[in-house]
Amino acid sequence: MSHPLLKHLQLGLDALRSDATTPAAFSALARAQSDLLAALPPRYGEVLLGLLDRLESSALFSEESCSFSQRDLLDSLQLWLDKAHAQLAD
Repeated sequence: MSHPLLKHLQLGLDALRSDATTPAAFSALARAQSDLLAALPPRYGEVLLGLLDRLESSALFSEESCSFSQRDLLDSLQLWLDKAHAQLAD
């Protein structure tokens, strides 16, 4: 990610993928990105908060008992970051 507003969130997602941080810590980081969310259309914030809610819920259960996989959620978060990057680049 080359956009400075996305840098911390991308680093946080990379850390979450490598188990260097927890879903709760990543969620707190993402929710604190007020400058980033202000720079994007409101829908981006709605989608991100929904993904974070699902991520936090999935962390409470084992992978097998959860109705959605954490890997799919991480992929969705990466897609969100990619789309946010494209939006900010315009």
